Amino acid sequence: MTKHDLPAGMIRATGTTGTHAGYMPGFGNDFETEVLPGALPQGMNSPQKCNYGLYGEQLSGTAFTANPPERTWCYRIRPSVKHSARYARIALPYWKTAPNVLEDVTSLGQYRWDPLPLGAEKLTWLTGMRTMTTAGDVNTQVGMATHIYLVTQSMQDEYFFSADSELLVVPQEGRLRFAT
Repeated sequence: MTKHDLPAGMIRATGTTGTHAGYMPGFGNDFETEVLPGALPQGMNSPQKCNYGLYGEQLSGTAFTANPPERTWCYRIRPSVKHSARYARIALPYWKTAPNVLEDVTSLGQYRWDPLPLGAEKLTWLTGMRTMTTAGDVNTQVGMATHIYLVTQSMQDEYFFSADSELLVVPQEGRLRFAT
């Protein structure tokens, strides 16, 4: 099948050879990336002294009894325990979580929404999110929420963190770039 045989709007994924900026192909594979040459230790994960004065930290994504264990080694400028006092919560009045009994949030059902109107207001991923439905209860970790969003500018000096959910993000138009 050539690119001319593909249905309208479809593109063929690039091959796995060569350099792909920002994309690491594969599932369950091991990857290494570094900002500065020599930042990653060779032949070990946790040396007594890391290059560039970095701190080595291990993040585990599985229970310690799981085999094989999945883990990530991060080499940071400062330890993660030093990060907590640097951030402040901000008010995001349009983000909601279940159970939500406020009048401005619709009950779960089959719905369709028009896109958010594109105005002059500068909106990031955080400020452009609007919760449309919620169901369940966040306290029992059972439920869901439906959001629509409008993003008109990149996030600068801010981040989004969600440890208790999965997100399916479907852009209506344009492009999104996530850094994880």
